[in-house]
Amino acid sequence: MENVQSHSAMTKSQKWVLASTTIGQMLESMDISFISFAMSSIIISLNISTAQGGMLSTVTTFGSLLGGILFGLLADRFGRVKILTYTIFIFAFATAGIMFAQNFITFAILRFLVGVGSGGEYGSGVAMICESFKKKQQGKSTSLSTIGGQVGSILAAALSAIMIPFFGWRALFLMGIIPIFFAFVIRRNLKESQEFVDTMETEKRPKVSIKKLFANPRLAWQTAALVVMVIVQIAGYYGLINWLPSIMQKELGLSVSKSSLWTIITIIGMSFGMMTFGTILDKFGPRRAFGIFLLVAAVAVYGITFAFNGATLLLAATVLGFFSNGMYGGYGVVISRLYPTEVRSTANNFIMGCGRTIGGFSPAVIGLLMENHSLLLIMALLSVLYLISFTAMMSIPALKNSNQE
Repeated sequence: MENVQSHSAMTKSQKWVLASTTIGQMLESMDISFISFAMSSIIISLNISTAQGGMLSTVTTFGSLLGGILFGLLADRFGRVKILTYTIFIFAFATAGIMFAQNFITFAILRFLVGVGSGGEYGSGVAMICESFKKKQQGKSTSLSTIGGQVGSILAAALSAIMIPFFGWRALFLMGIIPIFFAFVIRRNLKESQEFVDTMETEKRPKVSIKKLFANPRLAWQTAALVVMVIVQIAGYYGLINWLPSIMQKELGLSVSKSSLWTIITIIGMSFGMMTFGTILDKFGPRRAFGIFLLVAAVAVYGITFAFNGATLLLAATVLGFFSNGMYGGYGVVISRLYPTEVRSTANNFIMGCGRTIGGFSPAVIGLLMENHSLLLIMALLSVLYLISFTAMMSIPALKNSNQE
């Protein structure tokens, strides 16, 4: 494995790994996010119900779970670079194909394929980063890659604002073909890590199986605890990002639900949180990094209830975004450290896929709670979730020494 002392002294191979994973997450997030900005136009154009519109996002989530499990196994068996390329092809072609969808069924099938590709892309990228950088560099490296996803969301918003009014929602999805060109660049310049090559060259190639994540009671508990942590991460993020503008519009009479300023500032706060978290993780280890951010996030959710105008709402949302979503890049580091090379992509995709699928139901749950309960109670429940995640994290014995070389 190639090692360096700092990011400024990265080798050519490491630069390609970091650039490819960062741009890959950016383009994936861009393709995934298009539907959020085009949904109202899609509902009218295809003459579907609001419930059917919501299902288009749901099938993407289930596609992501299936793709994550399938391509995680394949990446551990045949190589990260090859599978990363294939998954980019899948979500790019499927996104572009939506331009030609004429009914709900066709659209749903294509969105499912978008999910399959995007779900498979994650594990390969994270595994390559953690196999190419020293432990003291992995936090910052995965954080940079994850920030690429935030940039992708902003790109989706910008392209939507330009494309939809002038060319319609179908032309927007055609832009999803852009990642195809990036996939060709990856295949020409990116190489497998030496750690992975060495593992594959052993006389007896390790058998890849999800069962290895549950091989004994200790591993089964570790896997389950990490899934719980990801569920909380996703539930907090999607629950807040989907409902917070509406909640505050109701509580404060603010028209923030359509405010691009709110979205951009919150994303910036999340991005700073990711870089800060990565720095803390590299310096002090995952237990301290997650411990600080989870406990502060549990308190920060209450800051929303004290907002009394647009400015205080933005401040509270930025602080909450900093701590609640700053942790996202750290899960790939922790999972990659706790599972061996031969199942590293499988573990990342399985754990993240399960967490995303279950946590993805949080907007619906919060929506139901909003009908009969106060904002304070909803924030209290979110706070409890972060405390549950903290407890799950502290219950993983292997994390105690995971920052050692």
